[in-house]
Amino acid sequence: MKDIKDLTANEAAAELQHIAAEMAKADIAYYQDDNPYLTDAEYDSLKLRNQQIEKRFPELVRADSPSKRVGAAVKNGFGKVPHRFPMLSLGDVFSLEEVDDFANSVKRFLNTSNEIEFMAEPKIDGLSFSARYENGQFVQGATRGDGTTGEDITANLLTIRQLPQTLPADAPEVLEVRGEVYMAKADFFALNQKYETEHKKTFANPRNAAAGSLRQLDSKITAERNLSLFAYTWGEVSKRCWDSQAEFFECLKHWGFPINPLNKLCKNLKEIDENFAHLMEIRAELPYDIDGIVYKVNSIALQERLGFLTRTPRWAIAHKFPAERAITKINAIRIQVGRTGALTPVADLEPVNVGGVIVSHATLHNEDEIKRKDIRVGDYVFVQRAGDVIPQVVEVLKEKRTADSQEFQFPTLCPECGAHAIREEDEAVRRCTGGLTCPAQAIERLKHFVSKEAFDIDGLGSKIIEQFYNEGILQTPTDIFSLGKRNGNQGPIDDLFAPIDTQALHLERREGWGKKSVENLFKAINDRRNISLPRFIYALGIRQVGAATARLIAKNYGSFTNFMTDMQNNDTEKLLAIDGIGEAMAKDIVEFFKEDHNTKTINQLLNEVKVEDFVDTADYNSPLAGKTVVFTGTLEQMTRAEAKAKALSLGAKVAGSVSAHTDYVIMGTDAGSKAQKAKDLGVKILSEAEFLELIR
Repeated sequence: MKDIKDLTANEAAAELQHIAAEMAKADIAYYQDDNPYLTDAEYDSLKLRNQQIEKRFPELVRADSPSKRVGAAVKNGFGKVPHRFPMLSLGDVFSLEEVDDFANSVKRFLNTSNEIEFMAEPKIDGLSFSARYENGQFVQGATRGDGTTGEDITANLLTIRQLPQTLPADAPEVLEVRGEVYMAKADFFALNQKYETEHKKTFANPRNAAAGSLRQLDSKITAERNLSLFAYTWGEVSKRCWDSQAEFFECLKHWGFPINPLNKLCKNLKEIDENFAHLMEIRAELPYDIDGIVYKVNSIALQERLGFLTRTPRWAIAHKFPAERAITKINAIRIQVGRTGALTPVADLEPVNVGGVIVSHATLHNEDEIKRKDIRVGDYVFVQRAGDVIPQVVEVLKEKRTADSQEFQFPTLCPECGAHAIREEDEAVRRCTGGLTCPAQAIERLKHFVSKEAFDIDGLGSKIIEQFYNEGILQTPTDIFSLGKRNGNQGPIDDLFAPIDTQALHLERREGWGKKSVENLFKAINDRRNISLPRFIYALGIRQVGAATARLIAKNYGSFTNFMTDMQNNDTEKLLAIDGIGEAMAKDIVEFFKEDHNTKTINQLLNEVKVEDFVDTADYNSPLAGKTVVFTGTLEQMTRAEAKAKALSLGAKVAGSVSAHTDYVIMGTDAGSKAQKAKDLGVKILSEAEFLELIR
């Protein structure tokens, strides 16, 4: 991305147009659809870039600039509520230095050297609301909307028990109270657990859950979900009977509104900084999500003197927390066993919001990493997440460690089957020696077998695989293809008195299943009885053989018979001649075919499925021929699997990580560290639209 000081006027205008369009799209996804596709960090980065360009080129400020917008227009389906006083947003800062600058700018504007009192309020990550009272009676509720017009959510607000429906006699005749509706972490996890059981789409984070619940057209659905709220400001009021933000909070408490107990009156910058450090420290332990702190000049008289900018008050600012980093506690360290027997340590965390996603687990990589960072159960740690990167523990706060803390002892026996877990001299990973007698490896291999780039069987998700394995329904991949025969025949599902074959599975009668879902599962299975050679090789789960390597093997051997025959004869000459396959990988492939249980599984599968010979249809005259490409983020016009398949069909090599040898990185939304690494290495980055244009 070009430095702003180097932009020409034409380049600046083009970038402002792009940012305005992208942020308008993101606002609709966030405010209307409750389904954001940009992380908070990415959105804030665009907003900051827009501000900086507009500052250098004020003559280029657009009518639709994000600096002039608040939220998004009202969604169809709700009545419109005009706000008598606009519900404006706040300016954002991202460091304590910027907070200090803000406080000093307030002093300069007021031409005073005296300390200014600020009310520091935790910034709740929820959905803004307005509740209007007339003569002590609640009469109307609204969302922020675009700041001037909101959505009528009166019926839905009434379902929140914390909202007073009547006010004491001393309340103003007309009073509009504003605040934030949120969903507590415990309620969020309970809702998602319920949805998982019912095979429904779950929410990404409590903010989405709260927004989606409050903006239901059917208030009965809202009532079923436990929503909470905090009140923090006012709109229209017939008579103001408070002179400071602190006094207003006392009024709110008297009138029966919940206010955040962590609101703190700070008398100077030192107290502001100390409060920030305290909230960062306890953030993970709070029962709700906060994504920053709002600072407001406490005195209403000073607020009125300071006034407003175009769409933000001069007397308030939002200090956003770092989006991809948070402090939380390690409650436990458990060992996961993968399909190749690798023992991977995982930290179970006190759930925390990191970059707009609730993180409750983080990888600890391997035993060397645990020792190097001295990670222990009970430690408070910094957790980091960026885009599509798995959350990881980056630093231990050893000053918070308790006196009885003990070093973590990495197991030498598999926690799943009890077999020895050994570590080869040149490897960082410790592996279980139990093979397929280890249930964890068997389950993970089944999950891999049905995954997107393997057999891609809809209806067999991770939880179903685990459940079916533990009940003995699925033990090997071959069992998948006999499910239909074993399910048995019975009358209509609603005929509870139909005779039942007690030896059959009768999946239709299981909780959460039905006739249609079972039919869809069997169709998905039968659709895969003809499988391409690359998919079949990848599905076998051979160590080190990914989807790209499976395609290379398929291309060079042509048929599975040729490949299996050479491997069983220990003939690796053709294998080693393939660019990208070395001695270590060749050894793993040959060892796989030496295992009797593997060849037995393969032969059983070949009785159920037909593996198609490889036909190279790649277009080696295309612009991607011979190029190495990496995909990152979410694509909108095709799935990641479709995009990879298309690139391969055009003669490209598809890699999973970015290196100096990468030619293109195709970046979708929510792109993470791969995009940054591409920028650092100078690798050409293409948007999805640019990629589609290139392959046309």
